[in-house]
Amino acid sequence: MRAATTVEGSGQPWGELVEFVTEAERLGLDICWVAEAWGADAVSVLGHLTARTTTLRLGSAVLQLGTRSAVAVAQAAISLSNMSDGRFSLGLGASGPQVIEGLHGVAFDRPLRRADETVQVIRAAMSGERIAFDGREIRIPRPGSATRPMRLSSTPRHPIPIYLASMSPKMLELTGRVADGWLGTSFVPEGSGEAYFAHLDAGLAAAGRTRAELDVCQGAELALLDDEDAVAAHVSSRKQELAFSLGGMGSSDTNFYNAAYARQGWADVAAAVREAWQGGDRAGAAALVTDEMVLATTLIGTETMVRDRLAVWRAAGVDTVRIYPAGGDLASRLDTLARGIALVHAA
Repeated sequence: MRAATTVEGSGQPWGELVEFVTEAERLGLDICWVAEAWGADAVSVLGHLTARTTTLRLGSAVLQLGTRSAVAVAQAAISLSNMSDGRFSLGLGASGPQVIEGLHGVAFDRPLRRADETVQVIRAAMSGERIAFDGREIRIPRPGSATRPMRLSSTPRHPIPIYLASMSPKMLELTGRVADGWLGTSFVPEGSGEAYFAHLDAGLAAAGRTRAELDVCQGAELALLDDEDAVAAHVSSRKQELAFSLGGMGSSDTNFYNAAYARQGWADVAAAVREAWQGGDRAGAAALVTDEMVLATTLIGTETMVRDRLAVWRAAGVDTVRIYPAGGDLASRLDTLARGIALVHAA
């Protein structure tokens, strides 16, 4: 398996982030993904990291659909790929209504159609041909204008893989049909067949492709602890964060994380956590989260536990492990990352 990590440009001092990424390259990390969320934009961060690295692959995880035009995304991807001598992968995702509508003021309706059309336009733009697209969400040139289709003046000198971050069944099917890779989360390998892979495989089959043609990239926190007591304490400390994902992410009626946990066997608990969180009882919501829910979707444990867990991930079909290394400071996060890279590569 390949080892990856994710950074976010506003999550820590800038110099510390650059040091983390450059040291990760020295440690043998395969790819570093740059998140966007509601902080720093990913394109600026990626441009800087391109100049500070030489071998590390870089990717966006993710550029949010609808906040840039599809052609603007293609332009950024081509620029980053050419600047990095082909080390760039383009990760796209629908995000959720709270960010798209609440922050950007863009309608979140029909994210599936927008994702499909965006990928089509990006691939057309990268081909060097004139861009003419008549979709439901995207129409180029703008209807009713006196303009004609144009082509970009730059084209990629290397292939640019396109990844989709997806969790819902229809978006997973689209990922299998049109993407080169899948950026997943909230992944329980024991429940992944029905919850995730059945939908990915349906999309792959519709496109005449096989699983071998899709990079399955799954992310989870990695914490390597000394004994079971330390594991139990760390798991307990993570329940508030999971409660936020289940209860606070998305809008009052749309939460993809909650739906993913529900499909993997925790429907009643996920619903109860969401109800408590939405009702303002944050502590009560966290108390409802079970140890099993945290351990099933993370790489938290002793080194032996994590090594065994990675074997389960690989058997389930994971190709790339996106590590979120635990640690209270830069040195400890890098130590965890170094140990994690060795474990992933050994798996």
